[in-house]
Amino acid sequence: MIPMKALTCFLLAAPLTLYAQISLVLPTENTALLAKEPSGYFQFVDRTFEGQTTTPWEGGQFGFVRDPRRVGSRIAYARFHEGLDVKPVRRDARGEPLDEVRAIAAGQVVYVTASTGLSNYGRYIVVRHDLDGAGPFFSLYAHLKQAGVQAGDVVQAGQAMGVMGYTGAGIDQRRAHVHVELNLLLDSQFDAWHARHFTMPNRHGLYNGLNLIGLDLQGLYLATAKNPLSSLRDFIRGQDSAFRVSVPGTCRMDFLRRHPWLAGGQTDRAASWEVTCTRWGFPIEVRPAAESTLTAVVTWVKDSGLPHHLNTRGLVTGSGSTGKLTSEGLRFIQLLCGMP
Repeated sequence: MIPMKALTCFLLAAPLTLYAQISLVLPTENTALLAKEPSGYFQFVDRTFEGQTTTPWEGGQFGFVRDPRRVGSRIAYARFHEGLDVKPVRRDARGEPLDEVRAIAAGQVVYVTASTGLSNYGRYIVVRHDLDGAGPFFSLYAHLKQAGVQAGDVVQAGQAMGVMGYTGAGIDQRRAHVHVELNLLLDSQFDAWHARHFTMPNRHGLYNGLNLIGLDLQGLYLATAKNPLSSLRDFIRGQDSAFRVSVPGTCRMDFLRRHPWLAGGQTDRAASWEVTCTRWGFPIEVRPAAESTLTAVVTWVKDSGLPHHLNTRGLVTGSGSTGKLTSEGLRFIQLLCGMP
């Protein structure tokens, strides 16, 4: 029997196979990412910085790649981009993109937007996958011209689900692309959290983008191409930690029930929980702690030499070795951990 955690990757349009049940494929026929030609893969962004207007492809990557700001002698990118913006390889005579958008792994469609005007994502699809024994993950495909699936449909890796477009705010035909994410679902009680913090209705249920936090899909593709034996759990655990937050033991920790391996299988009630996160807040480790706390407190933050708010998409403020949650950071931790 092939171990479930074993992983292999091909530099082709064919599947990147995660043994034994999962095939992870590129979301379109564009294979330039794995051919080490990133400028042919990522759609550019329009950028004006220090009086110069450019169209860098780097802005289409995953991570802190947008809104450059000069901080002393350094340039910091304050805006986090949670997915991959994949450019088309085929257009018709009018410049309309023709690329099919494909499921990156086998799974079930859980959401398709009813209208392109309801979100900055435009028309988007969400698919649930059970990957590598690590629990449910949710891929998202945004800015579609059309969708050919509906909620409840079972899809196979590489199956066409729609056509690339440029629906959603701030995108034109020049920048047509599919924005792709691979996410953790934060809280199954998202509606209650949303109602506490927003007056506008939640039009997307559990699959509102605020309730999905992306892992580094770009890094995952490249890491598995380099090392076919990597596991998804090891990839997530190996992400750089940026800050740690202690939260009350009364928190529901909904995401931990779906991904108990993040806490080494320990999901019983604790006096408090310490959650270690990446720069953008993705949880990579959870530990039960003996000391109680009444609220969420930053117990450690990495000194990057930049103000923490620039390095954590505004979740943590301060500098050096000390920091505290911003109001936005507290709101995020309340959602992540199910704080009462």
